[in-house]
Amino acid sequence: MSGEADPFHAHRGRLLGLAYRMLGSRADAEDAVQDAWLRWAACARGAVANAEAYLVTTVTRICLDKLKSARAKREIYVGPWLPEPVLDADALSPHAATELAEDLSFALLLALERLSPLERAAFLLHDVFDAPYADVAETLGRSEEAVRQLASRARKAVRDERRALPATTEAHEKLIAAFVAAVATGDEAGLKALLREDAVTLSDGGGKRAAALNPICGADKTARFLLGLARKYAAAGAPLEPVAAIINGAPGLLLRINGALDQAVCFSIDGDRIAAIYIVRNPEKLGALMM
Repeated sequence: MSGEADPFHAHRGRLLGLAYRMLGSRADAEDAVQDAWLRWAACARGAVANAEAYLVTTVTRICLDKLKSARAKREIYVGPWLPEPVLDADALSPHAATELAEDLSFALLLALERLSPLERAAFLLHDVFDAPYADVAETLGRSEEAVRQLASRARKAVRDERRALPATTEAHEKLIAAFVAAVATGDEAGLKALLREDAVTLSDGGGKRAAALNPICGADKTARFLLGLARKYAAAGAPLEPVAAIINGAPGLLLRINGALDQAVCFSIDGDRIAAIYIVRNPEKLGALMM
């Protein structure tokens, strides 16, 4: 069977998008899809009535298994855990027309992280990937009514946890440019003016790089924290060099030191203010961005 004719290859992007949203890790998502390919290659194709449904079910169940070990690891994770940032959001598109179909924001991924594995799967399959409840029920091995309840609870939790409404790309870019200028010039008042009063900063070093072990909450503390970091790097003779990038489908920053990637920064924007800043320094989560 040629690659072009194989349903697995036709649906690979959708499967990868599902796995990434389930796991919050591009590397783990790739592993899940590879495991699904091995099962697909070994199965009796003639007995598969719907290849896409079979593959989605397979990937979902692999991810549910992976989440068991992932949750155990995150309980002992050093500092805040953040998703692995990705530059190629289009490659993770679910190819669905739902409201959240193209949302790969850290705000949404962190809201998903707070759900139970089954709630996350039910919500993603129905609300993001547009699968009928009957199909979701078959995938999860639950009744349709149970799946409706899982998705409903997840939907409410996601709505409550998402901190901000997405800005337009142009407004997002202008706000980040103003943010970079304020940090570069040490303009504390200007920086605070860009932040929502209850803005929060999360920094993920994973115990491998220096990072704040707790969330930095409030505009005042966030501004002082960020400006303090900028001064520290400059005093060490290694100032951060910001490079604009589209990260998880929205404008963000890659910060380099002497040309080497040091961290990725994502933002949650609420109108004309920054609601949250997500700093990823864990080198295990930056590998794909260095290529």
